[in-house]
Amino acid sequence: MAKRKKRNEWFDWIKALLLAFGLAFIVRMFLFAPIVVDGPSMLPTLHDRDQMIVNKFSYHFQEPERYDIVVFHASAQKDFIKRVIGLPGEHVAVEDNVLYIDGEEVEEPFLNEQKDNMKSYQTLTNDFTLEALPGGHEVIPEGHVFVLGDNRGNSTDSRMLGVIPIEQIVGKTNLIYWPFNRIQIVGKED
Repeated sequence: MAKRKKRNEWFDWIKALLLAFGLAFIVRMFLFAPIVVDGPSMLPTLHDRDQMIVNKFSYHFQEPERYDIVVFHASAQKDFIKRVIGLPGEHVAVEDNVLYIDGEEVEEPFLNEQKDNMKSYQTLTNDFTLEALPGGHEVIPEGHVFVLGDNRGNSTDSRMLGVIPIEQIVGKTNLIYWPFNRIQIVGKED
């Protein structure tokens, strides 16, 4: 009797552990995943080694929006984290540190601090037009977005990679959970 009770107790523990691992696997694969920021391309918004949570399911219900911070597959081995700047059907250009979408000036509030600290002779974002970038598109094709890092002088983004297929986006991120002194939710203003 005691052996049977002990065997049932072990069986209950094994079932509980398997259930816990199964739930963790489902959450990690389909809902949320951790990511570590690698490099300075999103400074000052995100710092190298910031740890964040990626929401993997939000884009199953909605399309990416301008200024969302997204994680996408840049290659089979590497994911990048950048900010969505242009949406399908739009034309993107930068001239004299000003972003233009379809010829209209667009504010980038997350760059205000960097612009305020610039010297008059410095350039935050080199001039470009969508046509001059890889792919040579006149407008961003359907099913694609245009992404840039906040640290425009040190970012591998759509200026080098071309437009990013939405299907390569892993998810949206805005929660920094580590290190403790950086815990915050970053948004479109940050």
